Amino acid sequence: MSDLFSNAPAAKKAANTTYTADDIEVLEGLEPVRRRPGMYIGGKDEAAMHHLVSEVFDNSMDEAVAGHATRIDVEIYEDNVVKITDNGRGIPIDPHPKFPKLSALEVILTTLHAGGKFSGKAYETSGGLHGVGISVVNALADALQVDVFKDGTAYAQQYSQGKAAGALEKVGPCGKKTGTSITFHPDPEIFGEKAQFRADRLYKFVRSKAYLYKGVEIRWQCAPSLVEGTDTPAQETLHFPKGLASYMEGALENVAMITDNIFAGEAPLAGDRGRVEWAIAWTEDEDSNLRSYCNTITTPEGGTHEAGLRGALTKGIRHFGELAKQQKRAAAITTEDVLGGAVMILSLFIKDPQFQGQTKDKLVNAEATRLVENAIRDRFDLWLSNDPAQANKLLSNLMDRAEDRLRRRAQKDVARKTATQRLRLPGKLADCSRAGSEGTEIFLVEGDSAGGSAKQARNRETQAILPLRGKILNVASATSDKIRANQEISDLELALGVHAGKAFDIAQLRYDKVVIMTDADVDGAHIASLLMTFFYKEMPALISTGHLYLAQPPLYRLTVGGETFYASDDAEKAKMQEKLSQGGRRKVEVGRFKGLGEMTPGQLKETTMHPGKRRLLRVMIADEDIESTEERLEQLMGKKPELRFQFIQEQTALLGDNLKEALDV
Repeated sequence: MSDLFSNAPAAKKAANTTYTADDIEVLEGLEPVRRRPGMYIGGKDEAAMHHLVSEVFDNSMDEAVAGHATRIDVEIYEDNVVKITDNGRGIPIDPHPKFPKLSALEVILTTLHAGGKFSGKAYETSGGLHGVGISVVNALADALQVDVFKDGTAYAQQYSQGKAAGALEKVGPCGKKTGTSITFHPDPEIFGEKAQFRADRLYKFVRSKAYLYKGVEIRWQCAPSLVEGTDTPAQETLHFPKGLASYMEGALENVAMITDNIFAGEAPLAGDRGRVEWAIAWTEDEDSNLRSYCNTITTPEGGTHEAGLRGALTKGIRHFGELAKQQKRAAAITTEDVLGGAVMILSLFIKDPQFQGQTKDKLVNAEATRLVENAIRDRFDLWLSNDPAQANKLLSNLMDRAEDRLRRRAQKDVARKTATQRLRLPGKLADCSRAGSEGTEIFLVEGDSAGGSAKQARNRETQAILPLRGKILNVASATSDKIRANQEISDLELALGVHAGKAFDIAQLRYDKVVIMTDADVDGAHIASLLMTFFYKEMPALISTGHLYLAQPPLYRLTVGGETFYASDDAEKAKMQEKLSQGGRRKVEVGRFKGLGEMTPGQLKETTMHPGKRRLLRVMIADEDIESTEERLEQLMGKKPELRFQFIQEQTALLGDNLKEALDV
């Protein structure tokens, strides 16, 4: 029951109550955002809080893409304050025609769906089109200050929790300086008292934006204490004149390539709809990687622009095959073959983009497929024809890949699959090559980033990798129909070769070990808990027969005298640091891993995946613990939130008692 109806009586008394206009609550201003932040930024967790930065930053990027700004400054402070400044036109401060008593600035900051990007007059292409970004940030900040430099005068206004804390003030002259500066502190009432921006995460975000638009210079600065022990710089100027090509060159350093050259470029869209930029390289690896953006906004779930890219590449290579008199072999090439081993970045700038959801994870403009395909196809044909030797090398590789795929299908080289699973394996599964299950392992990892590192670190003969998209369904509180309809669970069953529930047959298991490998943080622990819950509820025999394991990636990297060591927790780090420092005579550099995706393939292999060096925990349930395990599972993962609340209260009380005892001692 929604908390909007705070006076609602119990259901059994509903027949004796009245329902009048007094019961209808009208939320004004930005109160809906504070009541339901998940509707606007996806939740109240760390990822949602970081999304606030992207909302402010994307406004500055829109100014740059529109040609009005050349520089963006990003500053991160120790007290969880972020300041973003651009040298664009500055938010308008004159009275708004519809609200003459308010400045346009205050209307934008305090009103949902107010902005300059609806008509297309102020911005031809932009990422923030819903008119909620900066107002949402204002609503979810307990302190926000906006400074505007315009027409030779500096203006300032302060806000708190979505409301103006004072009038717009003239601060003084600013000469020729123009632009906008937003400084804000996320509200602890929304995000918690311990919430803290991660400098490394924000640095990666702004660095990727610098690649996406080569006309902007981004100045990064953060408190040194926030990057201590990491590879993230405290201060840096980011500017990449070659755009995506610069990124690709850095990413492919020391990577074996099929072609010597990168297929990179940019082209206008037909009908003056915008432009598209891309960088693509084919490597000798089997796995593909595609990152896409629209108006500098990342689109992790892809969309119609990605479909256009796939169409352009597939049709282009087939056409070149016809010109090379390889029509029959080239006709067998599919999109799967073309993308195999390809590393791709696609950046689209388009008027009036349509996204799926406020967080803009997927582009859905139907016309984008045709526009992108036509723009890239012409350039791809030219790229292939200008270097026939390299083009023939790529064509030969893709034809071999297609024939190998068809050969495996014809020979049923999936004998390890059950009869009902011979049709396909999950698309993102990087399978191992050993025919039998003996000695084989499958690693279940979170997301494409960790999956990419794991695929490069694995032993291809015995180790398979299955990237999962975020948190899987909590099967302890879901209906059987919902479980069966879940795509992630379906892919998991397909990869393992077994069915969940009563149809489970351990003899059909395709791997000797099933290893859950997640980040060593709270989110990683949550994902591991959901996976263990799934196996316990739907495939208990997999646990009882000793096939389920937890990987133990290290938390810390310690470097001294050119040697590297790893520690799994704070205690081991402290002990190792003391030993390596030799009483303080040697300096020990300590770095903390934020996630598997940030580890190099070599580090991941050495610490977590190599059978001779890693540590694995086998998941087991002793017979005497079955009853207590059932109770705890129902308490933490079941349908009754009051049981979880009870557990939190008990643990909080226990923590308080332990703390009191420690203080008394």
